[in-house]
Amino acid sequence: MKSIQNADDVWTADAWIEDAQTADAQTADAQTADATILQIDDRAVSAPELLSLLSQYQLLPKLRQEFLIDAAIAPFNCTPEEQSLCCQSFYTQHQLTAEGDRQTWLQQQGMTPTQLVHLATRQLRIEQFKQATWGNKLESYFLQRKSQLDQVVYSLIRVRDVNIAKELYFRLKANEQPFAELAQQYSQGPEAQTGGLIGPKAMSAPHPKLANLLRSRQPGQLSPPFRIEDLWVIVRLEQFLPAQLDESMQQRLLNELFALWLQDQLQKPSAIHLMAERH
Repeated sequence: MKSIQNADDVWTADAWIEDAQTADAQTADAQTADATILQIDDRAVSAPELLSLLSQYQLLPKLRQEFLIDAAIAPFNCTPEEQSLCCQSFYTQHQLTAEGDRQTWLQQQGMTPTQLVHLATRQLRIEQFKQATWGNKLESYFLQRKSQLDQVVYSLIRVRDVNIAKELYFRLKANEQPFAELAQQYSQGPEAQTGGLIGPKAMSAPHPKLANLLRSRQPGQLSPPFRIEDLWVIVRLEQFLPAQLDESMQQRLLNELFALWLQDQLQKPSAIHLMAERH
């Protein structure tokens, strides 16, 4: 073999080696791009095709959402006892109490046992994140939302003819007929099927004009006919149910705040990019 005699020969040898390494890298990249990374039944999917399918089926935003959640809950961990309880609950929920069933499920899902534990404990870590982020803000948020969270039960009749509305009001005022009977006979809405009775409903549910009137009424008090859009409405407040910051309400508000946070995160400019294929 000829030995390298001078600097030019050294440069030529180095350049040849570099070109060879580049060619090998390009070949490896091409092989990787064409390689199957996912097999579903008879369908083999390569890396570029998988990215294209995620985009085509609009799964990239969902993937981004899960990335955001994972980043938020990363600092939170479960104790061994919590992990065991979460896994047992997951197994029961998905009918995976037998080891063989779990192994089959893992194969079907393409998951490892470690990933299964991560999935089973994820909701608990999300709850830990909610509590750490908004737990000390629930009381003030509850007071801010209370007027919409209070509930009411009321009876309602709605008709299109103002004269019929007045006639029905006078009958009710004089106790000539029960409210339920008149509602079944005359009301032009689904409440006719329940004798005019509606609720319990959150105060945020009725039309704002109706909600304002209900707030100003006492149980049993009948309102004269008033107009909402193209209908004339007669309403009687049956029961007012003030919202309480109990355990179920706390969970509801935590879920609400989490959903608002996630929506805000997703509305920020997207950083999703499909990388161009290398040739």
